[in-house]
Amino acid sequence: MTSRVTLISPAMSTSLRQARFYDGTGSLDEGGAARARAAAGKLPPAERVVVSPGVRCRETATELGLAAGEPPAELAGLRTGRWEGLTLDEVAGSEPEAVARWLTDPDSAPHGGESVRDLCLRVGRWLDAASRTDGRTLAVVEPDVVRAAVVHALGAPAASFWRADVPPLTATEISGRTGRWNLRLGNPLQARQDAD
Repeated sequence: MTSRVTLISPAMSTSLRQARFYDGTGSLDEGGAARARAAAGKLPPAERVVVSPGVRCRETATELGLAAGEPPAELAGLRTGRWEGLTLDEVAGSEPEAVARWLTDPDSAPHGGESVRDLCLRVGRWLDAASRTDGRTLAVVEPDVVRAAVVHALGAPAASFWRADVPPLTATEISGRTGRWNLRLGNPLQARQDAD
């Protein structure tokens, strides 16, 4: 049995543009919504559709014409505690040591939320469960969920989490099974017309 998971990052939003720690409430901006609408119908067919609980992921899915049920808790974005809603510059200005520790130590959670390692483990459990299903799963998820899935699929150390950039409205494809994954990264959705 070969499983395919296509992870779609949300379209552009004000919080993404401002490098703001996402609190789950910010909407897509007009340009992001328009680009998502333009990509509707260009995704590969899928047996399942799941969406992270944040507003920008739900709105991206809607603009793409995707319907999903209750969001899986495992696909929530990184919980950044008291930093939620602030920009990276704001936090770095007031807590430079904490930000430096957070960016270099995957076990660190100075914001009082979740560590990068915990996120990677949580998303990895979801990906392993998805590998036990046949066919394709489309998942509109936060960029940090995509990073965590890539770390898990490659068996990379959690410290490599920050080394993966996830542009808005791109697809990362993971196929295979637990312990043997293949990746196709950063595909713009506009170019998906001819993909399988």
